[in-house]
Amino acid sequence: MNNVSIGDLAVSFQNRHHNVQLKTDLLRLSQELSSGQRQDNSSLVTGDLLSLASLEHALQVGRAYSTATTEVALLAETMQASLEVVQNSSGKLGSALLMASSSESPMVIQSTAVDGKSKFEAVIASFNVRTADRYAFSGMATDTSPLATSDTMLASLQVAIAAETTAAGVESVVSAWFDDPGGGFETVGYTGSNLPLAPVRISSTDTVSITVSAADSEVRDILKGFAMTALIGEGALSGDIAEQAALTRTAGEQLLTSDFDLSALRAEIGSAESRIHDVAAKNAAQKHSLELARTELTAVDPFETATELEAVRTQLETFYTVTARLSRLSLMEFLR
Repeated sequence: MNNVSIGDLAVSFQNRHHNVQLKTDLLRLSQELSSGQRQDNSSLVTGDLLSLASLEHALQVGRAYSTATTEVALLAETMQASLEVVQNSSGKLGSALLMASSSESPMVIQSTAVDGKSKFEAVIASFNVRTADRYAFSGMATDTSPLATSDTMLASLQVAIAAETTAAGVESVVSAWFDDPGGGFETVGYTGSNLPLAPVRISSTDTVSITVSAADSEVRDILKGFAMTALIGEGALSGDIAEQAALTRTAGEQLLTSDFDLSALRAEIGSAESRIHDVAAKNAAQKHSLELARTELTAVDPFETATELEAVRTQLETFYTVTARLSRLSLMEFLR
């Protein structure tokens, strides 16, 4: 009978290979037990990773939609908050202007108008608000502030009303400045884009559009009331208290009348917010389902993994014990 022997070098190589394999298995099983996920998924699907790749692709697309949903939700929330500030200011100032006009007191009218000028600046700042490094009310031109400063607009308006001596004349000029195509507002006041913000896709089947901008007629109307008030504060119709009182009353009525239109704008944005919320909830549910499906494919059985880990640990300890004993073999030990 022929005996086949293995040389010492081959035995050494074989032992090293076995040792590395046991250590690799021990590390892999430890990581799988701690993470709950299998490291090598190809064995689970017999080498066909298409199903796993499809799940991963769907999750990546879902994360992209989640980011888009978060950004557009922040935009809508910011616009809603800005319009709330404007509406609160217009309501309070409108009532104050009507009371001041009834008093026909130069001091009361002037102090109310000066307060209105500061509110005009605050309102413009509200429309020039930025979110996620882009301007909310500029339409497509999100890198440009939608409105010029209050001083710039008032300077243009003061030139336009310079020849007017009546409240009706000032109102007519201010209205034309804001409303006429190619007028002062479009050439000086509004610096954004006339194109609305493009619809944002927030799921594979849903888009949301927020088309409100500072160029909307509702915004122009509310700005008229603030502008007329600021012009009084700058000295418009000074010396004629009756006409100043009339312009003060007109400005107050303009602000209060525009309140309803401003509510309509807020309702439009609120409708978009509701749609965003619904789609975000649907996306979250879909993401949860996909993650569950991926977990079912890639998760390890904790009990089975722990058993395998213990078996490998025992094998490694046995290997070290045998190796240690073999290393003590010598001719003298053999002859004893």
